[in-house]
Amino acid sequence: MPKLYFRYGTMNSSKTANLLMVAHNYRSQGRSPILMKPSVDTRFGDQTINSRAVEGQKVDILLTPDIDSFSDLKIDNTSCVLVDEAQFLSELNVDALRELTKKVPVICYGLRTDYKSRLFSGSKRLMEIADTIEEIKTVCLCCCKKAIINCKFYMEEGARVIVKDGSSEPDLGAEEKYIPMCWACWNS
Repeated sequence: MPKLYFRYGTMNSSKTANLLMVAHNYRSQGRSPILMKPSVDTRFGDQTINSRAVEGQKVDILLTPDIDSFSDLKIDNTSCVLVDEAQFLSELNVDALRELTKKVPVICYGLRTDYKSRLFSGSKRLMEIADTIEEIKTVCLCCCKKAIINCKFYMEEGARVIVKDGSSEPDLGAEEKYIPMCWACWNS
């Protein structure tokens, strides 16, 4: 039976690049993956999954939080479902993807925790029900130990000021707003 995979990592651990390479590998073998992402991810436009390292690809399905079934999805020739930014999925989305694994493997890529070191709702549900959980590792920008925190920051007088409190609403960004850090550097 196909599985539900959750591949997580911090910012800049090449999660999206990995997803795009997996999609490329499937297509180069004449297979057909379906690419999905949450509708909240509009950083590079609604219809694209982009990576700083690999050329982007068109999204097949945008996931709104209310999607709770893929029963109408035509997957006859589908080899795999690949989901980017899985941390932004709703619990309904994750449960629907779980059901989809009765027919096809589903690989979700995303962050495990937010900048306050708290699980995202999509990541939490994936941790609860995924068959396979895999970490995509990267190193702390400050000390080169393994990064586990998505550190949010702003610059003040040439120094990085770490943000640990604030809204739980998605605050999309990249290197200008977030860096990977180990616990010791983030918590100092």
